[in-house]
Amino acid sequence: MNLATVPHPMASLYVGDLHPCVTETLLYQLFSPYGCLISIKVFRDIVRKRSLEYAWINYQQPSEAQKAMEVLNFKQVMGRPIRIMHWQRDPAIRKSGSGNIFIKNLHKCVSHISLYDTLSLFGPILSLKIVMDENGSKGYGFVHFASEKAAQNCIEETNGMLLFGKKMFVGKFIPRQDRIRSSDDGFTNVYVKNFADHLDDDSLRCLFERFGTITSSKVVTDFQGKSRGFGFVSFDKTNDAERAVDEMSGKEVDGRYLYVSRAQTKRERDLFLKDTFGRDYVNRLQGSNLYVKNLDDSVDDETLRHHFSQYGTVTSAKVMMHDFHSRGFGFVCFSKPEDAAKAIKHMNKRIIGSKPLYVSLAQSKEERKEELNSLFSLHSQMAWQFPVC
Repeated sequence: MNLATVPHPMASLYVGDLHPCVTETLLYQLFSPYGCLISIKVFRDIVRKRSLEYAWINYQQPSEAQKAMEVLNFKQVMGRPIRIMHWQRDPAIRKSGSGNIFIKNLHKCVSHISLYDTLSLFGPILSLKIVMDENGSKGYGFVHFASEKAAQNCIEETNGMLLFGKKMFVGKFIPRQDRIRSSDDGFTNVYVKNFADHLDDDSLRCLFERFGTITSSKVVTDFQGKSRGFGFVSFDKTNDAERAVDEMSGKEVDGRYLYVSRAQTKRERDLFLKDTFGRDYVNRLQGSNLYVKNLDDSVDDETLRHHFSQYGTVTSAKVMMHDFHSRGFGFVCFSKPEDAAKAIKHMNKRIIGSKPLYVSLAQSKEERKEELNSLFSLHSQMAWQFPVC
C-alpha cells in the first residue's frame, strides 16, 4: 500500500503503543473512514520480522489526518490504547527536550484521555503517554507540548494538584544522561523495605512527610495487588531525603525494623557491590538467580514460590506477564547459591500443571551473547572441517 505521492508533513501520523499482532490491514480498516490514505507501514524488526509496535500513516490532506487523530487517539485496539501524533521528520525536535514534562504519582484511575483533556487546556499537545504494564498504569507518564511556554504554564498550574485524591508531581523532563550526572551531587529518591503488608501509598507518605515535601510515595505490589514489603518515597529536596534516611533507617514500625536508604538503579547497586565486596561476591549473588521456562498458564508468582521454597529461602519469584497472560517464563532468586543449585537439580524437568519445567541459572544479556557467539564459532569450525558433499 504505497504510492509515489509525497504527503504534506501535517498529513503524516505516527501511531505508537500498538499490539504486536496489529497489521496494515487492521490499521487501514481503522483509519480509512477519515480520509484518503496514501500509505500505511507497520515497522518491523529486520531480522525477526516482528512488529516494533509503531506505524506510519499518510493521508492526502492534513485535515484528514487531524480528524483521525482527534477521533482515534487513545482508542483501545486489541486491548491497548494506541497513541497518535503528527510524524516529526526532524529528530532534533524530539531530542531537544523543549516542551517535554514528566508526571508521576498518578492515580490508577487516570486514563490517557482524562489526562489529555486536563492538560490540553495549557496548549496543543504533540504526544502524551502514561506508562503501563500488565497491572495497568504504573503511575507516571510523559507529555510533549508544542511550545516550551505551554509546558512551563502546565508545570506552574498543575504541580501538586489533586487528581482522584492523589497529589501529582509535574516537572520538566530531564534526560537520563543528565539525571545520572546530577545524581552525583545528591539524591531525592528513598528506598524503604521490611514494612508491614497493610501499609499503602498514603500510609507510607504519612511516615515520611515530617521530613519535607514529598512528590510521590509508592508501595510496590504483586499481580494480585498485595504489598511486596518495599517501596519508594521521593522528596522535593536532597536535604530532606538525606534526613529521612538518617532518622528512619532501623526505626521500629509495627514490630518491624525499617531499612531505609538512597534508591539506586540496578547498575549503581552492581557497582556498589563490586567496590565493596569485589567481583566474586557479585558472581556468587548472580548464581542465586534462576531462569524458569515452559511454565503452565496456571502458574503464578505464589505457585512458583511455593514449589521452589522447599529448597531454600526464596527472596523473589516472578512470572513474566503480558496483557494479563503468562509469557511462559519467569525468575526465582534464592538467598544462597547452594540452594539455587539444589533447585536446579530437583526442579529441572519437574512437571507443574501439565508441562515439564526447564530450570537453569539466569544469564545477563552479555553472557547470553557471548555463549551464542561461542556456539556459532564452534559450528563454523565443524562445518569447515567436515564439509557437506
